[in-house]
Amino acid sequence: MIGITQKFPSFKLEACVSLEDKSFPVFTEAALLGKWSVIFFWPLDFTFVCPTEIASFNQHFNDFRDREAQIFGASADSAFVHMAWRNNHKDLRDLQFPMLADYKKELSTALGILHPEVGAPFRATYIVDPEGIIRWVSVNDLSVGRNVKEVLRTLDGLQTDELCPCNWEKGQATLG
Repeated sequence: MIGITQKFPSFKLEACVSLEDKSFPVFTEAALLGKWSVIFFWPLDFTFVCPTEIASFNQHFNDFRDREAQIFGASADSAFVHMAWRNNHKDLRDLQFPMLADYKKELSTALGILHPEVGAPFRATYIVDPEGIIRWVSVNDLSVGRNVKEVLRTLDGLQTDELCPCNWEKGQATLG
């Protein structure tokens, strides 16, 4: 598994960005440069835990934007499947971030997050700095959803570039 201090791997993936636009723009690793980025993977569309996580990232979209961070979601489905799911699920219709289509599983394989038996990515979350370097990784098993507030807390800590104690939150004193 690719980890902290390593460069986020190269990729070229179509994405479902909106329901109005039927074209699927292509994103590459260049989209990660110049801003903090959060890239999170869910196993498959049309499942049960996944939409709760995606909806939570969307509910906190402005919190990430306030921190000058962009969000990218990804799974092992095509952009067409993403669009169908968004059309079919009320909590996904108004997403404010792209859903990357890793249907060839090249990015999830390069990251080392592909479940060996299921063939879908684990629930992995990456925080990538403006230079494209991975600064935080969290991976959950398929059955357990992640905590978006913890992703925000970790991003806050990384952006201070100081020592942050256990349970530190933005606005509290750092150790540095």
